[in-house]
Amino acid sequence: MRRVKAFTLTELLVVLIIIGILVLLAVPNLMPLISRARSTEAKLQLDFVHQLEKSYFYMYSRYSDDFEEIGYEHEKLVSEGGTANYVIEIVEASTNSFKAKATAIVDFDGDGTFNVWEIDQDKNLKEVVKD
Repeated sequence: MRRVKAFTLTELLVVLIIIGILVLLAVPNLMPLISRARSTEAKLQLDFVHQLEKSYFYMYSRYSDDFEEIGYEHEKLVSEGGTANYVIEIVEASTNSFKAKATAIVDFDGDGTFNVWEIDQDKNLKEVVKD
């Protein structure tokens, strides 16, 4: 009878347990990094809305509160089978100003707080609620 060199089941289980412990130690340290990476989506979408609003303003001398007028199309949300983690909305629009808001639909770190970003006509982008 010929013996084949291999790992035993016990050795494999010990390695998997060690990897699991290392992952559990690493995940809490990575959560802020994951939240920052996901908030990039909000920043990019709000910047795009700002560009569309500025173009609309140059054509019609006013800002619009209608996404169809400015040509913005929402990405499907994660809850609807899409990839978007933020709901984008125009809070106010007038002749001289506008304000758009991005609200997270996913609680990235599980603390019950949802991330919110805002941008205005002067491209002042700020995080209103931190997650």
